Amino acid sequence: MSITPHHSKYFAHDLTRRAANGMDRLSMALFDAAVDLNPHQIEAALFSLQSPLSKGVILADEVGLGKTIEAGIVLCQFWAERKRRLLVICPASLRKQWALELQEKFNLTALVLDTKAYREAQRHGRAPLNEKSVLIISMNYANALREELKSIAWDLVVIDEAHKLRNAYRASNKVGQGIRWATEDCRKLLLTATPLQNSLLELYGLSTLIDERLFGDADSFRSQYANAGNDLEALRLRLSSFCKRTLRNQVTEYIRYTERRAITRPFTTRDNEHALYEAVSGFLQREESYALPKRQRHLTSLILRKLLASSSLAIAATLDTLRIRLETLQDEKVQNDPEFTEGILESEEIESDLLDEILAEPEEIDNNPGPVTIDRPKLREEIDILKSHTVLCNF
Repeated sequence: MSITPHHSKYFAHDLTRRAANGMDRLSMALFDAAVDLNPHQIEAALFSLQSPLSKGVILADEVGLGKTIEAGIVLCQFWAERKRRLLVICPASLRKQWALELQEKFNLTALVLDTKAYREAQRHGRAPLNEKSVLIISMNYANALREELKSIAWDLVVIDEAHKLRNAYRASNKVGQGIRWATEDCRKLLLTATPLQNSLLELYGLSTLIDERLFGDADSFRSQYANAGNDLEALRLRLSSFCKRTLRNQVTEYIRYTERRAITRPFTTRDNEHALYEAVSGFLQREESYALPKRQRHLTSLILRKLLASSSLAIAATLDTLRIRLETLQDEKVQNDPEFTEGILESEEIESDLLDEILAEPEEIDNNPGPVTIDRPKLREEIDILKSHTVLCNF
């Protein structure tokens, strides 16, 4: 017997009446789930689903509390409601992990979409973005496909490691701008363990991914909340409507964590190691330097010190990168090279926490970014210093 529109409306009404909200609604969606849920995860999922008019929320639980599980619960609920336009945007390294967890723990069909999969679907006459699966895509590829993503009314967009896009409100953040534009009319679920690291403006940046009107513009947010002496309690109240964070010390009643104890080991440098350390430190402390751009200079110096503490080989490669930059840089770019720091970090494969810390720092901005006259002898001196420091690394 075929189901008429009248029957469909009746069945929908009956399902709504029996599981309109709360735990009943989730229990039906999680019937096939193979995962042991904790109370805070259920609470987070209900927070995400509490308002049908919401444009999105931020789940900011600390590391290890199961934000992926919380997002999986929400995706499972949307799938149970026959909403099939579901998209997960995450760092490329996490795509397979997302697909595996959704399939094994929630019995959801998941598809990792990259350039190869996209072309393969087109070759077989299928629309890659209309697959009846939860689509998983990297941040960079999402930006590349922003036109195509924009044309689809997604039921839910999950953005994992959302703090990587905390500068999306800035025109210079191309990936963040592209993703924000492509998903601006969609309901979103942002996942991040570090919604705030260096500046309150990071919270503003995350809010613009959900709705750019939540706090007005950046200047308005800064004047209300970011300046000294402003009412942080008012900010907490505003955040409570779309941001939920659970800490580890709040769940120790039902989750046991391995106790970690730090052990300090004495370390004595050799003469050549100490000489290298002093030489690099002296270079980083120079008041004027062509090698280190004025923008984000402080944090760039911190990252170079981290490499120095790692190994002589690690700092040698970076010093050589600095030297090559000075030898090839055009005059007008010496004081205006905003992508330099990001490029160095990516080339050295520095992990996301430190990369995010540097890229998110808003304060160190060059107020005179135009072309400058280069002191050629000074430039040559810096190149020679970098060469000599690289030689010191070979011990």
